[in-house]
Amino acid sequence: MLLLILCTTSCKQPVKNTDKDTEEWISLFDGTDLSEWTPKFAGTELGINYKDRFVLKDSLLSVRYNQKDTFNADFGHLYYKQKFSHYKLKAKYRFVGSQQKGGPGWAVRNNGLMLHCQDPKTIGLQQDFPISLELQLLGGNGNDERTTANLCTPGTNVVMGDTLFTPHCINSVSKTYHGDEWVEVEALVLGDSLVQHIMEGQVVMEFRKPTIGGGAISGYEESAYQEGAPLKEGYISIQAETAPIDFKSIELLNLCGCMDKEAKNYKSYYVKADDASCEY
Repeated sequence: MLLLILCTTSCKQPVKNTDKDTEEWISLFDGTDLSEWTPKFAGTELGINYKDRFVLKDSLLSVRYNQKDTFNADFGHLYYKQKFSHYKLKAKYRFVGSQQKGGPGWAVRNNGLMLHCQDPKTIGLQQDFPISLELQLLGGNGNDERTTANLCTPGTNVVMGDTLFTPHCINSVSKTYHGDEWVEVEALVLGDSLVQHIMEGQVVMEFRKPTIGGGAISGYEESAYQEGAPLKEGYISIQAETAPIDFKSIELLNLCGCMDKEAKNYKSYYVKADDASCEY
């Protein structure tokens, strides 16, 4: 009987995978909880979910607008609690329903995964978009071509090839995704050395050396807009900019960690060392 009790107790303990090659993805959103995310809407204080636009329902993270809700330049973003520098990101999303009344034409079926965002605590009260790199998500209208996983640069510039790219947006080479189908998008982010947007295993957008600058945002605090400063890390957010959308999952593989092969938590896929995280 004693042996049975010991075995039963032992079997209930979580077993950590010590395989150095096994990828350990973090679920930023798993369909059950939004407590690790913080909203910020233009004109509203940090932490207030203005008009309940970010919704957790039916195991989905959604953006919704009621029928009487009219656009008033009140763009919103939902920020994950932790910042990252080197990582892989993947998300499953779908556009649904109709745009908010009065929303701008460019925002139809338009959302984004905002990468390397400034600290949400530094966002100005009236600021429309965070200083960030937008992995732009677009849905098709059923007829015309409209790529997704594009790049937009609110408050940032990037280098494409050998050239500094200063316009606000550039299209990827992805196909168009019409209707309400689920779409999976991925990103590879390596500090300020390389960012790739990926669809169906294909790199559809690639750039390097992101820096602060370029405009295309308003209402920011001057202390946060350090023109020319490299963007090596930051927070991740999703948008509420008049298009209803659902996210089924958002996952991240941290590529920054203990790179000492003698440590218990060493992983062979890490590309940036974090010696302070090593466990022996």
